[in-house]
Amino acid sequence: MTSISADFQTLRDRQECALIPFITAGDPNLQTTAEALRILDRNGADFIELGVPYSDPLADGPVIQAAATRALQNGTKLEQVLDMLQAVIPNLKAPIILFSYYNPILHRGIKPFLGEIAVAGVRGLVVPDLPLEEAEELIQTAAFFGIEVILLVAPTSSQDRITALAHQSQGFIYLVSVTGVTGVRSQLQNRVKNLITNLRSVTDKPIGVGFGISTPEQAYQVREWGADAVIVGSAFVKRLAENSPIQGLEAIAQLCRELKAVITQTQRSSSVEGVEYSKMLSAEY
Repeated sequence: MTSISADFQTLRDRQECALIPFITAGDPNLQTTAEALRILDRNGADFIELGVPYSDPLADGPVIQAAATRALQNGTKLEQVLDMLQAVIPNLKAPIILFSYYNPILHRGIKPFLGEIAVAGVRGLVVPDLPLEEAEELIQTAAFFGIEVILLVAPTSSQDRITALAHQSQGFIYLVSVTGVTGVRSQLQNRVKNLITNLRSVTDKPIGVGFGISTPEQAYQVREWGADAVIVGSAFVKRLAENSPIQGLEAIAQLCRELKAVITQTQRSSSVEGVEYSKMLSAEY
């Protein structure tokens, strides 16, 4: 099984932007989650981010918070999530990136937690509330198990902190596009482009942009700004929640195809063409 870094290099060699969908484990149930992973893998996902439901998801907006609450009410536990992943991952091409808050990791113990998710086949880990000052131990221990820890850069991060985060992040750098929590937003802030440029000045690691991306138009814009990956969460979680399991799976398959098609479009030779294409997407979707 290849690493996240190696897969990103393959995508870069093809000059291809990655798509990273996010879903919450156990919402509406783990059987649907398992099928959702297979469907996303077949319909354009290059990596898949899977959220472990947590009782106090401070970085998540209302859509993902509600999904975590439903999953916990259904009795979803980490052991069940890992058993499901161990059965599903061998048949996936897209590496799984686990999204977990720090308290459950500390409660279980850093080394035992990492050992368990490694056995399940997880290749990456995002911990949204992991302090930079405490990241080194987790990163070093994760490396022993072949897991890459992806750190988040916020719009409010200082230049020194951006440089330090970029240096320590593994696999890619997760650039948060907004100040606040996850969730669907009507438009992206132009400062994301400047943040990508700023990161490029201090690192050559891949940059994935997430939080607030929900439409093909927004995904296209992020790619045009130079991102190596587009991360979409609430839009997928919402489609699973608003429909029956079968309808929800069909809806995320369609969204995944649409997003991947947009971010793999041939680069336009002029900014005018790019603007016209964005207008077309806005009208179509």
